[in-house]
Amino acid sequence: MTELVHSAVEHGVATLTLDSPHNRNALSPQLLAELAAGLRAAVADEQVRVVVLASVGPVFCSGLDLKATAAADGASTDLPVVAFPELLSAIVESPRPVIARVAGPARAGGIGLVAACDVAVAARSATFAFTEVRLGVVPAVISVTALPRLLPRAGHELFLTGEVFDGARAAAVGLVNSAVPDEELDAEVARYVGMLTKGAPGALAATKRLLREPPAGSLSDRFAAMAELSARHFASEEGREGIAAFAEKRRPTWVPAD
Repeated sequence: MTELVHSAVEHGVATLTLDSPHNRNALSPQLLAELAAGLRAAVADEQVRVVVLASVGPVFCSGLDLKATAAADGASTDLPVVAFPELLSAIVESPRPVIARVAGPARAGGIGLVAACDVAVAARSATFAFTEVRLGVVPAVISVTALPRLLPRAGHELFLTGEVFDGARAAAVGLVNSAVPDEELDAEVARYVGMLTKGAPGALAATKRLLREPPAGSLSDRFAAMAELSARHFASEEGREGIAAFAEKRRPTWVPAD
């Protein structure tokens, strides 16, 4: 069986590359399983600081594999849509920051992948579309990751019309962080990687949890919870090392050498 997702780790960066040209990197059961396995391995590797989700070929991801969906006849647990939420959850809940490198078109579920990542960088030539309604289905699963990213008016417009939009519009409505000329895509991804590796691993993981699970309760309850979280990290080994490095004008131990 041909591998559809390649995993490589270099200098603390795990790159997971979609390589399924026969179906434009569609989310088939095999690709979903391999991508989930690659992410698990990256999270388990203590040397990995950042995960980059990339692709080869002209298309980033064309969405769920419709041929696999049709073959399952709507009744099988092998439907790609069944495994997809678990993958999106794994990306969102990954203690390692995940960057999407979008070098080509992303459609439907492919946009769900992009939105699940902490940071997304797109080439200006990349295009996007929520095509579900034009196929008679609903962008239900990807709404969980995509809608929190999008401006409300843009969410209504793009989900309901299925209109194709470019990288610049994707950045303007909040879907991606940055849209750059194609030749600058790798440099922009590297810029974000460089910034993320300056953060302490434990602090990054805790900050990711804070971003997705803000404290509830009254104002005083929220302040109390955040004061406890802050104090715990100030007293942690990472916190003590970071403060000492700042005072001594040196890099903390977790920042890789140049």
